[in-house]
Amino acid sequence: MNTRFFNRCIQSLLTLFASILVSGMALAEDESKATKIARAESAAPPSVSANATIIDVDGTVLREGSNGWTCIPGVPLIPGDKHPMCNDATWSAWLAAVAAGEEFSTDTIGYSYMLQGDAMVHNHDPSATEPDDSGHWVQEGPHLMLLLPTSVSLDGMNNDPNVAGPYVMWGGTPLRHIMVPVGPREE
Repeated sequence: MNTRFFNRCIQSLLTLFASILVSGMALAEDESKATKIARAESAAPPSVSANATIIDVDGTVLREGSNGWTCIPGVPLIPGDKHPMCNDATWSAWLAAVAAGEEFSTDTIGYSYMLQGDAMVHNHDPSATEPDDSGHWVQEGPHLMLLLPTSVSLDGMNNDPNVAGPYVMWGGTPLRHIMVPVGPREE
């Protein structure tokens, strides 16, 4: 067999293999991106998520949107979380402030959808990381979250996640918001 011919065949096969490998990696990345977009979209009704900007948990824009909503395939404050959320501008500002460790204040109402449920969190202490038997840990099912203007008092509102209906999460802290369950709680 001609050595030059053999080397060209090997080189062609290696080039073909490299091309297939690169194409496969690009396809896997596209699939991963598509999966993240689909999960992010599932956080809200299609009337909200279909035209929302989709960002990854690291802030990378996965898809530009046009309606002022931002959907994320997981809660960016919880590493590895896969509970998607769709936020209006006020909730997006809240997330940014929390991530930066800054105070948050608003004079408008903010809305966030989490129709696929949420991670296990302590209802009264946003800094708690180890679940205990205090009865204050909750893993909410599908819900809507509301931020009210900072000047509005939430005193007197239910803050027990185990009582039916809306409740205050993280009341008494600058991160306070209202949880509105709209489906069964995760077990």
